Amino acid sequence: MSNSRIEQIIEEIEDYIDTCKGPLLGSGDKIIVNRERMEELLRELRMKTPEEIKRYQKVLANKDAILADAQKRAEAIVAQANLQNQEMVNEHEIMQQAYEQANQVIETAGMQAQEILNNATRDANEIRMGAIQYTDDMLADVQNLVQKMVGSANSHYEAMLNDFQGIYNTITNNRAELMPQQPKEAPEEETAVK
Repeated sequence: MSNSRIEQIIEEIEDYIDTCKGPLLGSGDKIIVNRERMEELLRELRMKTPEEIKRYQKVLANKDAILADAQKRAEAIVAQANLQNQEMVNEHEIMQQAYEQANQVIETAGMQAQEILNNATRDANEIRMGAIQYTDDMLADVQNLVQKMVGSANSHYEAMLNDFQGIYNTITNNRAELMPQQPKEAPEEETAVK
């Protein structure tokens, strides 16, 4: 089975992140991404996710077709057994033998029908669980990617605030050096009126 478009987009995002360079003075675990490119990939991912889910819903819907086919085959086997039973009963000389054989055929047909139904139900459940697991794996990959992006954005934001605080402190110190505080003048003594 070929990769889904969601898997391809996730691989494109991972490949794109691998090509991104880090900031000049940053640490090795930080990168600079092209916001427009990243938003384009995430937009396509959002659009494709419902399509993948619909595809798996169709797979699950096939379960009903599998069960209907099994029921039809079981009914055909029982109908054939009943027909054989009727033909045997019409022969008076072998009526007892026909009765026993018919019961055996009906029992075998019932067992075969139950086995077909059991297999169809098991197959349908395996398809359903596989579809759910696949969708959950895709969503987990997207969740991890978004978590990494949020962590990276928070680190960049915190570093930017620290840089601004340093610039602010430098400006404050420079202004203080340019304009030293004047010594406070002593208040003039009031002359007493006599």
